[in-house]
Amino acid sequence: MSGYIFKLQLVILLLLAINIKGSAQTLKFLIPDGAVVQYAGSIGYFSGGISYQLFPNERGNLDLLYGFVPGSKGGVLHIATAKFAYKPWSIKLKDWAKIYPFNPGAFLTYTFHKDLSLKFPGGQYSHDYYYWSEALRPHIAFNSEIELDADKVLKNSGIKAISFYGEINTNDYYLINYLQNMSALTIDDIFQIGIGMRVKF
Repeated sequence: MSGYIFKLQLVILLLLAINIKGSAQTLKFLIPDGAVVQYAGSIGYFSGGISYQLFPNERGNLDLLYGFVPGSKGGVLHIATAKFAYKPWSIKLKDWAKIYPFNPGAFLTYTFHKDLSLKFPGGQYSHDYYYWSEALRPHIAFNSEIELDADKVLKNSGIKAISFYGEINTNDYYLINYLQNMSALTIDDIFQIGIGMRVKF
């Protein structure tokens, strides 16, 4: 009987090992392909997070970031961002770099603050009085990026590539207000600028 129990335990352990290996393979897509940091650009005074390469040709990026605005820069804010960008064109600089000249994108930010909620209080305002969220902001963005091949620039670093980018963006609130007040606002008033760096592992 003890031999039967031992064999049964062995089979159960093998099945668990196979299941864990299969789960690890299934969850492999959760491992980020890189890290990203950004200064300014509507997602915090300074922000950082993880980056995923999208599509077989790696022409898309999905970045998940946490941003922080210190009290000295207008009030303490904590901002979560999910950002997507697509790189339709590239210009190769010999064998050590690529330039992605025009990358359209979009991102969502959520600002965590006790005075900001997902929507305006229903009891205080009529249902359609405010058409935007207090805390959630959709943005459109455009960036230009230069990507350096780390094998050529930083030998034996374990890094695949390092990118530097500049980005401009605007959000729903700014854009609608501009369209309604074109005599008072200029394009410069509604676009924000950010710069960042991405490291591919």
